[in-house]
Amino acid sequence: MQEIDYYEILEVSKDSSGAEIKKSYRKLALKYHPDRNPDNKEAEDRFKLVNEAYQVLSDEEKRSIYDRYGKSGLEGRGMGGFESASMDDIMDIFNSMFGNGFGGGFRKRSDPNQKYSLDFEIELHLEFHEAIFGCTKEIEIAYKIPCDSCKGSGAKDGAMQTCEACKGQGQIIMRQGFMTFAQTCPKCQGKGQIIKEKCEKCKGQGSLMQEEKVTIDIPAGIDSGNRLRIKGHGNKAKNGQRGDLYITFLVKEDEHFIRQGNDVYIEVPVFFTQAILGESITIPSLSGKLTLELKKGTKDKEQFIFKNEGVTDVHNGRKGRLIAQIKMVLPDKLNEEQKELLGKLQESFGVESTPQKSIFEACFDRVKGWFE
Repeated sequence: MQEIDYYEILEVSKDSSGAEIKKSYRKLALKYHPDRNPDNKEAEDRFKLVNEAYQVLSDEEKRSIYDRYGKSGLEGRGMGGFESASMDDIMDIFNSMFGNGFGGGFRKRSDPNQKYSLDFEIELHLEFHEAIFGCTKEIEIAYKIPCDSCKGSGAKDGAMQTCEACKGQGQIIMRQGFMTFAQTCPKCQGKGQIIKEKCEKCKGQGSLMQEEKVTIDIPAGIDSGNRLRIKGHGNKAKNGQRGDLYITFLVKEDEHFIRQGNDVYIEVPVFFTQAILGESITIPSLSGKLTLELKKGTKDKEQFIFKNEGVTDVHNGRKGRLIAQIKMVLPDKLNEEQKELLGKLQESFGVESTPQKSIFEACFDRVKGWFE
């Protein structure tokens, strides 16, 4: 049986430096990690081989023996697991895969004993016009401050004890075959210590809630899903530092205007005679009134575009379009005089008033032939 080549597995040459081997190992470990390839036996096996190869080639002594005698020369020299891989390598992989914060700009807790994140997020509903033109709002928020009784620890009199599960390390290391997994200790959440007795004032939370009124300036053009950062109005840390408040906006719909990005649509009802004859009509816009020139023979759902009459882009200040879409309106009822007039009008158009006859004549003959 052909022996596996550790250099080929790590996709490096035999004269590669330790840094090059380490770089390739991290890339391949991420690529074949079981969490990224669930229920993929081939990827799992490849992940094991990558770790086995790195365990040897990252150790100068083992690499030297391997280069001279091959894999057989390493038998009985402690093969297996991640023993030769540093914890930094392992954590780099986990940080690359899962990230080291909340994402979206949220701040990581720099103090491992900080029981809550300094940044937090709320939702704010806006009226349509408030989002279009911008506004100033005063809002009430509730943010966390460290409990003064336990100084933010959540423990009565600040008394803590070493976590028995992780022995104060904050992490639990688990080995399975060639794989080693490091995870945050579930009992102490990575602190290495646990509360001996909960603080009565904060019930072990380490924080109390405090209310505050904040005035915010909302720029013109905000849309649903946009997020605004208010610096220094987040939760308070034990050192007095405050995080940031993030506001996600939800904009209410308007009765007439429909927004799509920076463009605004409005449906314009037009009586069929206006569409046939053409007419100048006045329509509403975000800035007031506009004149819409209906050309003769305007069609249903036809669109008329007005540039720079839409929403201001919240990032670059450019304006979108107002798009007026025609909705043809037909009479609901006709009196006898109207019927007579319409009848005469139809007759005056002659053949043109019955377009279906010329269009379907050949079709009727064709259908008739199917049954002969």
